[in-house]
Amino acid sequence: MNTRAFILQLVKYGVFGVVATLIHLFTAWALIYFFQTTVFISNIFAFFIAFSFSYVFQTIYVFKTIFHFLKLLKFFAVQFGTFLFSYILSDMVNIQNSYLHTLMIVAIMPLITFVIHKFWTFKEV
Repeated sequence: MNTRAFILQLVKYGVFGVVATLIHLFTAWALIYFFQTTVFISNIFAFFIAFSFSYVFQTIYVFKTIFHFLKLLKFFAVQFGTFLFSYILSDMVNIQNSYLHTLMIVAIMPLITFVIHKFWTFKEV
């Protein structure tokens, strides 16, 4: 893959990542605001909504590959593992504001996931 193609792929990943992040944020914040759920519960639910969007668009438009159950499992492992890591890391900071706590969680995840998805998740099976 040449440099230009790699940069374009990274930009696409970023665009869909931002949309998935916004889906995650607004879903979690809505659950916190309207239903007074905990940060953990609201973020778990938001994670699955954003995960579904992200898997479809990352598969089709970013990595341009076919849907495959093994890739779905890998994608889930990376996303959920990174989510848990982000949650634990952000919990160590002890942020009292639930909205800022959620923002920190979704800010950490994309920094890690692109490289793992590029070289492991969407590597041809």
